Amino acid sequence: MMKEDTIVAIATPPGRGGIGVVRLSGRDAIEIASQLIRPAKAPPEVQRSALGKFMDPHTGKVLDEVLVTIFRHPHSYTCEDVVEISCHGSPVILRYLVECCLECGARAAEPGEFAMRAFLNGRIDLTQAEAIRDLIESQTLYQARVAATQLAGSLSARLKPHKQALLDLIARLEAGIDFADDDVDVMDWEDLLAQLDVIRADIETMVAGYAYGRIVRDGLRLSVVGRPNVGKSSLFNRLLNMDRAIVTEIPGTTRDLVTESASIGGIPVHLVDTAGIRVTTDAVERIGVERTHQAMADSDLRLLVVDTSQDWTEDDQELLRKTRSMGSLLVCANKADLPERTSKAAIERAILGENGEAPAQVVVTSALTGQGIEELRDRIMEVAGAVNSSGQEGELVTNLRHQQLLKESLAALDRCREATKQRVHHEMLLIDLYDALRPLDTITGATDVEDILGIIFSRFCIGK
Repeated sequence: MMKEDTIVAIATPPGRGGIGVVRLSGRDAIEIASQLIRPAKAPPEVQRSALGKFMDPHTGKVLDEVLVTIFRHPHSYTCEDVVEISCHGSPVILRYLVECCLECGARAAEPGEFAMRAFLNGRIDLTQAEAIRDLIESQTLYQARVAATQLAGSLSARLKPHKQALLDLIARLEAGIDFADDDVDVMDWEDLLAQLDVIRADIETMVAGYAYGRIVRDGLRLSVVGRPNVGKSSLFNRLLNMDRAIVTEIPGTTRDLVTESASIGGIPVHLVDTAGIRVTTDAVERIGVERTHQAMADSDLRLLVVDTSQDWTEDDQELLRKTRSMGSLLVCANKADLPERTSKAAIERAILGENGEAPAQVVVTSALTGQGIEELRDRIMEVAGAVNSSGQEGELVTNLRHQQLLKESLAALDRCREATKQRVHHEMLLIDLYDALRPLDTITGATDVEDILGIIFSRFCIGK
């Protein structure tokens, strides 16, 4: 599937730097580079960096001293001939080198075209192509590690046995229908159910794991809410380990949303410090309160801050009711350094009194002294569903498209399971099995008809 044209682009970020790289890929990549680069030694060795000089094709003068690396197909990223020219990182030199390549017959690469050619030529599958973007955009080391393992094909490797199991089921049912006269054993109903359950169980686990995978990929949005002067901004600064929000003893200091990002457990957490919620006649503060309600609704997790040095109020109870109705909630019993008037047990009783159970955890903290902050960070990850089983990070479903396709496959498996229980004819079961296989193919790559025929004829020895 190699294309005929040769593409070129600057492969390093915009701006000045010590090194800048121009990449060529395609049939004429080596020929175009040889017209512009005079090698110190001829000919340059394949997959070895060689010193050369970038010559102005119009004047014949040396413009830069460069390093040239040649990769012959199929042993390159795109499975095509690839040349990488490392220049000094001057934007002028890099742009001019690209212009010279265009004059020599190359075409400017489209966004992502090198990765697309790698996919089209079989170097990487779709999950690996998507992992490249995640790796580039990672903000924490943990995100980078997850993307790197997916780039190595971990998600495809996890799905591979399920695809193979589906192919085996399809092949056995097809063989039983089409080659009934050749003494092919018809699959037992209980055996079919057992194999379907094995496939279903792991795909169901992967679908459920998307809640954590999405947080790993996109980060967690957390809003810090509460009445005025309960220590929201102080707690916000503690979680950031920096003085980002203004802190005073005057109620209503924060009147607008203050946002900042921090890494908690390797996960990017987008913290939002909000205006204290109260009834007010101040027009500016009222707008801040309205924005607070919007931030609460948009967040993945709400951190309700309560002042334990004050009595529990009806306003606290109303805030608890509102925040809990919006989704995941964590309660922070703050100002533990001051004499206590509202205990952790009293807060838990207030939560319990709402609906007979305690859906929100309570963490005792002091934003002033740092007491309980580490526990608070742990609870934030726990309540948000970010408790990952060790060793599984490379197999996380971090992409919404993948999750939707896995859900489609799971739904088809459920239909097949119910039909199997009712002893529906094998031809009808095959429809559901193909429907379960198709979404997995969309994630990892298509299954050919030859794959199924190969299993039938190699394993069942038809026609002997």
